[in-house]
Amino acid sequence: MKMKYLLLSLGLFFALQTIAQNEIVQAEKGFDIYNQDIAHGKIDTVTYKSKTVGTKRRAIIYTPPGYSKRKKYPVLYLLHGIGGDEKEWLNGGQPQVIFDNLYAGGMIEPMIVVMPNGRAMEDDRPVGNIFAKDKVEAFANFENDLLQDLIPYIEKKFPVIKKRNYRAIAGLSMGGGQSLNFGLGNLDVFSWIGGFSSAPNTKMPETLFPDSQKVKDRLNLLFVSCGDADGLMNVTQRTRDYLTNNQIPHIYHIIPGGLHDFKVWKESLYLFAQYLFKPIDPKTFENN
Repeated sequence: MKMKYLLLSLGLFFALQTIAQNEIVQAEKGFDIYNQDIAHGKIDTVTYKSKTVGTKRRAIIYTPPGYSKRKKYPVLYLLHGIGGDEKEWLNGGQPQVIFDNLYAGGMIEPMIVVMPNGRAMEDDRPVGNIFAKDKVEAFANFENDLLQDLIPYIEKKFPVIKKRNYRAIAGLSMGGGQSLNFGLGNLDVFSWIGGFSSAPNTKMPETLFPDSQKVKDRLNLLFVSCGDADGLMNVTQRTRDYLTNNQIPHIYHIIPGGLHDFKVWKESLYLFAQYLFKPIDPKTFENN
């Protein structure tokens, strides 16, 4: 009997070692190429009533292969950049292809992905001066639209798990800043946060992390990434430095030669998605 327990313990030890060694370090070749021979998820557009804006707004929804209303799913809210709208990820990054390939490889948990328009104003099109004061303010105002209008709509219309441990938020550039600002500012709502090439709208670290211990206690994953040739690398670096200095667990992923573009954002999404909604070995954070 003792030998049985010894063998079981050794098996567990080597299993944990394997998990640690299998830390995801880069995207596999072909991760973003469409494969007609696998099962595919579905893309839809929904319209929800926004009391925050006072109008109806749109969001793109991706449901995974095998989606069933009889099951309950976690949700990833995936945000775009300052020059985009709810279609930017779809047109520039084709996340449905990335997710379909991940599902085919058994590499991620089934989830619903919501791609909203993060510019919370009546005319939310990316036209004219996208850096105008009212348009930049609309990105900050999206926090109210997200929390008070969009999430309640999604949780009413789709079979989702209505708990913080099953909600994730991530985005690129301006959307990366939103994700860090809104996610870390609402740890009762989100437990998985990703900022890809986060823009200067990202709050300063002292404001993002007023209570480091709360972040450590409440957050399942904080993922920050950027291309090392990105002109906004300083925003990611200052966040990273604060996390390191205050011993806040996180994953820090830098793409060599990466610019401020979808090459970086697609790889970031590919890596981030694989961690979501499943246990993470603490050793994953050791070298970050």
